[in-house]
Amino acid sequence: AGHQHDHSEPTLQALAAFGVRHICSGHLSREVEKDWTVDALTRLRKHVESFGITLDAVPLPLPSSNITRAEMPEILLAKDPQRDRAIEDIRTMIRNAGKAGIPMLKYNLTFIGVVSTEPVPSRGGAMSRAFDFAAAKDPGPYAEAGRITEEVYWDRIAYFLKRVVPVAEEARVKIACHPQDPAMPPGKGWRGVETVLGSPAGLRKFVGLSESPYHGLNFCQGTVSEMLEKPGEQIYDVIREFAGRGKIFNVHFRNIRGGFLKFHETFPDDGDVDMPRALRAYRDAGYAGMIMPDHVPTIAGDPTRQKAFAFCFGYIQALLQQLRAEA
Repeated sequence: AGHQHDHSEPTLQALAAFGVRHICSGHLSREVEKDWTVDALTRLRKHVESFGITLDAVPLPLPSSNITRAEMPEILLAKDPQRDRAIEDIRTMIRNAGKAGIPMLKYNLTFIGVVSTEPVPSRGGAMSRAFDFAAAKDPGPYAEAGRITEEVYWDRIAYFLKRVVPVAEEARVKIACHPQDPAMPPGKGWRGVETVLGSPAGLRKFVGLSESPYHGLNFCQGTVSEMLEKPGEQIYDVIREFAGRGKIFNVHFRNIRGGFLKFHETFPDDGDVDMPRALRAYRDAGYAGMIMPDHVPTIAGDPTRQKAFAFCFGYIQALLQQLRAEA
């Protein structure tokens, strides 16, 4: 089991008690001299290790927020010369992570961030994030971005990868990209943006942009389920395909009800995907990385979702124990 939360002492104590042995740390800023020196990264790694936990990954300052709130918007907006300066900072972050003994960095390449409609009640009245395209009101293109066609988007992704993948390879640091959450209709997109990383075909094209074993996916199973008409039937083949190609670097093990353009998030045992079957698919295809909880419903009286996450950790540990017993 693995996890990304904050890396405060109470959180790490709880994770250690849950039997979590690998984590992704919380947010690091874009300030290279503050959070990304070899010294700062080494201190972070040793702090995590002092709880008996391995620091498998840290996030680059390319989060899942929309372009108006992004920390390094110039990369996707292609604002030059700021874009090249920002990419140079990313290259330094990758090199320093390698020197500090951190094997993976995760990131997003999104203009629109995570789009949701009104939350819906799920099991026990817990409130779940939902998306219903038919009920969603598109506010129109971002002034900063304008219309982002597939061609423009792929061009900007390729520009970034061409400059960072060779550095990742040299530093022996895996860089794991998160798919677009949620998928949008091709040709319509959202806010003038075609969501090129919002379909299995788009992810196939993305991983194909470099054969490097250091270029791959932060495979959010919930997000990939949202791309499919019938995730409960289709997700296992998608898992096998990408894991079999060695392109899954991390897994967000999360479940939904519904599918493409209309879904809501659930607790892992309460959705349309057979999670034990999904876990078996990762193992059979050769995946050996982290399995971490992701978005969870909000239970009354649990605003920070700590109870909900604790449930997910127990659930994942039980499935892993079962899987090991079968081996």
